[in-house]
Amino acid sequence: MGNHKKEDAPACLWMQAGVVRQKKCFKEFDCSACRFDHSLTRICRSNQALKSQQNALKGKKAGFVFWKDKLRNAPLAKRPCIHHMKGVIEFKTCPKAYHCIDCEFDQYFNDQFKVYTLLQPVQFEEISGICLPVGYYFSPGHTWIKIEDNGMVRMGIDDFATRLLGRFDRLSAPLMGKKLTRGKPAVTLARGGHRVSFPAPVNGVITEVNAHARRSPGLVSQAPYTDGWILTLYCPDLKEDLKTLFFMDSSKKFMTGCVTHLYGFIEAHTQLAAADGGTLLPDIHGNLANVSWEELVEEFIPRAF
Repeated sequence: MGNHKKEDAPACLWMQAGVVRQKKCFKEFDCSACRFDHSLTRICRSNQALKSQQNALKGKKAGFVFWKDKLRNAPLAKRPCIHHMKGVIEFKTCPKAYHCIDCEFDQYFNDQFKVYTLLQPVQFEEISGICLPVGYYFSPGHTWIKIEDNGMVRMGIDDFATRLLGRFDRLSAPLMGKKLTRGKPAVTLARGGHRVSFPAPVNGVITEVNAHARRSPGLVSQAPYTDGWILTLYCPDLKEDLKTLFFMDSSKKFMTGCVTHLYGFIEAHTQLAAADGGTLLPDIHGNLANVSWEELVEEFIPRAF
C-alpha cells in the first residue's frame, strides 16, 4: 500500500467528486487507512448534524459534503462507477447512486478480483534455454494465450521476449472492458527509459488485468507463463483467431527459427561464434554492449502482424 510516487499518484475520490480541489491518493484507494478520508468524514458528519438541526453552517468547512452525495446530485453521465474512479475499468456510469451493495456489477467485479486464480503446474519443453509450455498458443508478436472456459483466454509475453529484453520494471495495460484487435498494440512493458509494445494475439475484450504483475512487473520476466500473465480476454471468434497462431509442432518450429535468428544476430554483432546450439543466457540486452534496445526490438519484436 501507499507505493505510488508523488508525480504519478491518482486523484483522491474526494478530489474526483469535486469536494476538494487538490488531493492525491497514496493509499491505493484503501480509504480505511487514510487519515485525510477520516478527517473529511468527521467534518461531513458534523455538517449533516448541524443541517438536520436547521443550524446555519459557517466557515470553510461548511461546504464539505460526502463525495458520494456530491456525485449523486450530478447527471448520470457524470456519475462514474467507483471502479472507474479507482482506475481499473473503462468509464462506466453508476446507476445505483453508489449503493454498491445492490450492484450486480460490483458483485461480479469483486468475485473476479478478490479470488486469485491458481494456475496449474505447466509442463515445459526447452529450445536452447527458451521455455515452451505445452498446450499454449503463440503469436508472431511473442505473446501467448492459454485457452480457459467459455471463450476466455489468458495472455502473456513469451520467454523469448523476456530473455531478450531482461527484467521489466513497468507495465502498461488497457483497463477492463477495452477491446483489443489482433495484431495491434495491446500492452507496453518498460525497462529504465526503454519501452516496447506487444501486439494482441487475438481479438477480444479484456475481462481482467493481473494486478500482481501490474504492481510487480518483474513477474513478467521471472514467470512469464504462470504468475507473470498479463490479461484475460473474452474472445467471441476464438476458433478463427486460433488459425493464425502457432501450436505444438508449429510453436517449436517458430521458436527454433527465432533462436537461430538470434544466434546469427549475436554472432554478427559480437564476432563470437554464438550459433553453437548452447543455452541462451537471460537478459541479452544487458549483455550485448554494442547493441541498443531499439535495435533488438526492431529486429525481433514485430510492431504488428
